[in-house]
Amino acid sequence: MPSGYDGRVLQTLDMHGAGVGDRVAIDSDIRYTGTIMPRYHHSDDSHIVLKLDSGYNVGVSILGITGIRILERRPAPPPSTPPPEPRGDLPDILLVSTGGTIASRIDYRTGAVTPALDAAQLGESMPELYGMANIRPLQLLSEYSENITPEHWLEMAHTIHEEHSKYAGIILAHGTDTMHYTAAYLSFALAGCDTPIVLTGSQRSSDRASSDAALNLAGAVSAIIQGIPRGVYIAMHHTQSDDTISIHHGTRARKSHASARGAFRTINGEPAYMVSGGVLERHSHKDYWNGIAYSPAISVDRRAALVKYHPGYDTALLDHMSECRAVILEGTGLGHVGREAYHTIQSMVRRGIFVGMTTQCIEGSVRMTVYESGRDLLDIGVVPLRMVPETALVKAMWAASRDTDIHDAMVSDMASEMA
Repeated sequence: MPSGYDGRVLQTLDMHGAGVGDRVAIDSDIRYTGTIMPRYHHSDDSHIVLKLDSGYNVGVSILGITGIRILERRPAPPPSTPPPEPRGDLPDILLVSTGGTIASRIDYRTGAVTPALDAAQLGESMPELYGMANIRPLQLLSEYSENITPEHWLEMAHTIHEEHSKYAGIILAHGTDTMHYTAAYLSFALAGCDTPIVLTGSQRSSDRASSDAALNLAGAVSAIIQGIPRGVYIAMHHTQSDDTISIHHGTRARKSHASARGAFRTINGEPAYMVSGGVLERHSHKDYWNGIAYSPAISVDRRAALVKYHPGYDTALLDHMSECRAVILEGTGLGHVGREAYHTIQSMVRRGIFVGMTTQCIEGSVRMTVYESGRDLLDIGVVPLRMVPETALVKAMWAASRDTDIHDAMVSDMASEMA
């Protein structure tokens, strides 16, 4: 079925044997020559979208069409070529692809961006990587990151656990929107792993001239081959320019811009490392896992929630979280919520639900002893957490799945998450 077409317009295309990607001549009031493009599924059912030879897109109404002639069929994609033979003088790196923009490409015949690259094709599109290390591609998922679930985290963690001892490092190609959630989960589930794990992605697909994919991947490879210590990291552009790749601690980073290439920031600090001119610069001298020996704990419990407090928040909504094992509050300022929420929160704590406090401020940490409202919340059992709210949520989901006490896990600095 042509992508996005249905109803009358689909019938018209089928009648003429035409589909997305075909180069056609459409006769109407005038003759239109171009390539049939996909459409959004919610578009109307009376127009064909055509990319003209000039590069502009037009919508051609089917009501006036007298004929569609196929000039050229959409060509089949070229076959993948195998990676080069491993070299004994290069380190081995596992490249795990999960999807996202970095594993997408533009079909310039149609103008669509699709998750079309598997791990082998991703490596093939950046052959310079094979001169830096022996890259073994592994296709695990093909998902945009908004579709990544906790069950996918488990799949990634199990794969890394099974493979890590064979490699100098593991690179996880991942969509950027939820990359920091995945990085946080791997930090707790694989705490103490001696093989560095670097997540990377791109804001623009790997075949665009403005893509950041190749440099981000090269930065991740450079960090590994130059001996970045054990830990879970996020490697992305430092700014809009191509000068530097920032290597962020996976539990301290968040995506702070929707589309810019330098989208990620380390909260309450600087990136742990940077790769500039291909050289790894160290800005952190601490062990990511604070001396923890490797003891994988790969499990997750979805019964945790992240609640952003705001003026007028209906505390009755908290009553619907009675099945949660943990609730992370994203409070105002130093860690506050309005007093009208106190009774409900206290009831949750008494029922054994862990309630932690983070701040909705981008920078700074929770300090609940400064103001009366913070001290009141401490008195009713709210636990201050000096970490990024998303990291706190993921840690709570991980801690709730363990046999150990959630409180003890949440207040211990396992993976450099405390700021």
